[in-house]
Amino acid sequence: MPAAIETAHEPRLKGDKFKVVIVGAGLGGLAAAMAMHYAGYEVIVYEKIKKFLRLGDSLGVGENALRLLERWGAADKLRKIGNKSPVMHVRRWDTGEIIATQRLMDMAGYIGHRGDYHNAFFERVEELGVPIHMGTAVRSFDENSPSVTLESGEVVECDIVIGADGIKSMCREVVLGFEDKPLSSGYACYRAYTDGSTIRDDPTSGILVNRDQMNIWIGADVHIVQNTCRDGQDFNWIITHKDDADIPESWSQPGDVNDAVSLVSHWDPTIVNAMKLTPSCLDWKIVYREPLPTWVSKSGKVVLLGDSAHPHLPTSAQGASQAVEDGATLAICLELAGKDNVRLASLVYERLRYSRVLKTQKTGEDTRRRWHGALRDMGAGKKIDPEQVKMQNEWIYDLDAEADTRARFHEVAAQIQAELEANNDVPVLPMSLLGPDKFDVPQISDQRRREVAEIARQMYEDWEASGPKVYKGRERPDLQSDASAVPPIKGHVASSHNVVVSA
Repeated sequence: MPAAIETAHEPRLKGDKFKVVIVGAGLGGLAAAMAMHYAGYEVIVYEKIKKFLRLGDSLGVGENALRLLERWGAADKLRKIGNKSPVMHVRRWDTGEIIATQRLMDMAGYIGHRGDYHNAFFERVEELGVPIHMGTAVRSFDENSPSVTLESGEVVECDIVIGADGIKSMCREVVLGFEDKPLSSGYACYRAYTDGSTIRDDPTSGILVNRDQMNIWIGADVHIVQNTCRDGQDFNWIITHKDDADIPESWSQPGDVNDAVSLVSHWDPTIVNAMKLTPSCLDWKIVYREPLPTWVSKSGKVVLLGDSAHPHLPTSAQGASQAVEDGATLAICLELAGKDNVRLASLVYERLRYSRVLKTQKTGEDTRRRWHGALRDMGAGKKIDPEQVKMQNEWIYDLDAEADTRARFHEVAAQIQAELEANNDVPVLPMSLLGPDKFDVPQISDQRRREVAEIARQMYEDWEASGPKVYKGRERPDLQSDASAVPPIKGHVASSHNVVVSA
């Protein structure tokens, strides 16, 4: 963590406070609650679910989010439960041979169980004294008051409503004025978690829980991400594959482990056998949504944040981190605009965030495309360039969302005010201001790539020297030497260049 970052010890704002209602107590809503608390606002959170279960698998929190969570007093909680391996490995589908080694912080930052990270966020918000009303659904919204009406009939007035209610957001309909229907992306994930003891004594797969580690097996149109953390106590895997079946968009749809295993039955037995030993999994159909034209209601007093505004693919490893940045940015915008200028604050927040998340979303699609296509060249005898399969996320991490907002707020606010005056008080949609490169993933220089690769190599050697040896892979089977040996997966890819996929 950079030494220049100063931890916030008390809320900044004094005197007349904003009242902020947050709808949704997921990671984005809870991060927003922290940001709003440290800005000095009165914050209240409503969540329709009565109790969160420890569902799902692993989650990454990058340095861009960690520097904010450090100020909000939550980062230490994550470090205690996250993956401590400094590197991750990208491997061949059939042998487990390591194709590329990359710093884990360049991939996603700290990796931990989604449920544990969510609980850490929840605990921190409670420590700050922010009320979280579980099992309390919002029935309707009044964007002009603004206020929310709860299922009980109670009306809660406030200065701004933050819609952090996820991929099936009700707030999104208030902002857009119509129901936003998701479409199939042509892909799905089986997601599984089990205790490390489930596979620890297995002679084939036990090596995957001998210490914290992160591995990715890549093949034709399929990849498996495997994570071990808490010194081998937690083990999870995610397999992404083609699938155009139509089932509800849900984090908790039960899956069949045998179906997941059948997709990769010819793959490296080290991971396949671990999958077989896993008692259960979830079946998550990945849907996509076109980028929203706006995240802000007409009054500017209902604002979308996190997945409700910009869902990310798992392969972006930035969904949670971008939601944290959202909360930080919006809190500063409200502070600098003042209580009488909520709409301006909301529009500046949207303008500051919009172009960045289009690119962070695109990283997920770009990574999946490269992973799923890399081994097609192996049949032609070509050697894979390790850089071809590395995640390209390093450009994301330098941003300090709070500092960036303070530096750019007044210039952007002046621009928006001028636009409103020129357009009869109608905001300019952020997408219309972006150029043809709006979906392009930024690249670091070749020199920086070499530097980062050398750092990763040294980290790998030091990590292996400090404990159990890393799994190196198996001898290549004679009859399965290229990606074409994998039976094809039925389905089709529905995503296009400007498609945004939910996480």
